[in-house]
Amino acid sequence: MFPERFSNLPAYAFPRLRALLDSRAPGGPVVNMTIGEPRHGYPEWVPQVLAENVEGFAKYPPNDGTPELLEAISQWIARRYGVTIGADRVMTLNGSREGLYNAAMALLPETKAGKTPTVLIPNPFYQVYMIGALSAGAEPVFIPATAQTGFLPDYASLPDDVLDRATAAYICSPSNPQGAVADRDYWCELIALAEKHDFTIFSDECYSEIYRSTPPVGALEVAAEMGADPERIVIFQSLSKRSNLPGLRAGFLAAGPESIIRLRQLRAYSGTPIPLPLQKVAERAWNDETHVTENRALYQAKFAEADRVLNGVPGYQGPEGGFFLWLPVADGEQAALDLWTETGIRVLPGAYLSREVDGEIPGKPYIRVAMVTPKEEMAQALITLRNHLYQ
Repeated sequence: MFPERFSNLPAYAFPRLRALLDSRAPGGPVVNMTIGEPRHGYPEWVPQVLAENVEGFAKYPPNDGTPELLEAISQWIARRYGVTIGADRVMTLNGSREGLYNAAMALLPETKAGKTPTVLIPNPFYQVYMIGALSAGAEPVFIPATAQTGFLPDYASLPDDVLDRATAAYICSPSNPQGAVADRDYWCELIALAEKHDFTIFSDECYSEIYRSTPPVGALEVAAEMGADPERIVIFQSLSKRSNLPGLRAGFLAAGPESIIRLRQLRAYSGTPIPLPLQKVAERAWNDETHVTENRALYQAKFAEADRVLNGVPGYQGPEGGFFLWLPVADGEQAALDLWTETGIRVLPGAYLSREVDGEIPGKPYIRVAMVTPKEEMAQALITLRNHLYQ
């Protein structure tokens, strides 16, 4: 006997991509621009911190994070967003994906007003949002995040009966894959909507430190300005993109006082603590902004290079944040296949990040291109891509 709730899932994006491409030979030198794995250098002090704390591998680590790490995170939130969140409202994560999933399990009720709850999800989306909703027994409701809506979901357009059943809304800013940034007005409207219909906002802010010029506003700071219920917001952060440390598996969430109790309770049973030496690296990373500024400058140079190469491409919009290009094509899957077999460039079809709703797949006419290779290699690949797809 197996559960029905996962029986109709499509293959995950990257196994699906391998099935599409790997049986075919590349048409040139391979350039992998599919996965969002940073390739900039991690901070030079990482090996030293690990060596100084290597004896920590012989000890069980604290499940929620060391006091020093939690304090470093709390102080970073205060510096970055101007919001005072005590260390008792923060919890470490073994990568933000763990928290994005377990928050649904820990916080979402089984019913709402005697009905099956809904969970609101942008479409396209980071796939863990959907799995969190299904695991909690909720109905995922996919809302298009297209050029017409500024590549952010218009949750207010939903009918009241859907909103009244909502227990959570996932939102990513800067968004993956489109690189759109929710401004203060967007957050105000979403938080007001959540207050009106009594649901929680799960704010995925993992790309918040990679932006063109202006730091993206965060959900916590707008909620504080509005005087919203502190239980209304849970934010999720990570060192993967900010500090080029995806293998560290070090993230955090911050939540209201009642929510954090339930989140910590669940993690005590099901979470995987971060090893102590890695927590020490994370502590140092959250306390240091120099490497973050240097990393952001590298991406800002890539934004400018992408704008230069792709200027004039119909429908091209350079991202405001994050490190993905969301490029319009006739059909994303066919474009990815053609690029691979004729040039060796490997990209991700946008449909693999989307779900079909009412016969429409919002990501189908796009490809996602990760700007993670060195700038010169990226620029040459984009020139090849442009010449192949748009001329």
